[in-house]
Amino acid sequence: MQITDVKVRKLFEEGPMKAVVSVTFDGQLAVHDIKVINARDKFFIVMPSRKNPDETYRDIVHPINAQFRSTLESAVIAAYEEALEQAAAEELEASYEEPTVEMAE
Repeated sequence: MQITDVKVRKLFEEGPMKAVVSVTFDGQLAVHDIKVINARDKFFIVMPSRKNPDETYRDIVHPINAQFRSTLESAVIAAYEEALEQAAAEELEASYEEPTVEMAE
């Protein structure tokens, strides 16, 4: 199974949750609402889950082995870092004002 696309849907500046991401596998299966979390100076992912009646959470979908989890986590965090760089570049570009040139009469 190959990761064919990673889309960062939303970035957050405040709190431990830094992004919500969608991942496409083999161009045929999409998993939405994967969260990028920053805790203790480390980034990791949290898979989509639902709340059970007993107030616990259960993953809806998750990697079966550590190797694939590592592959998925690396791809998602790389996409998050790229999205951060792009957002910073867009912010810088938006704050840049063209110098005005006055014409001599």
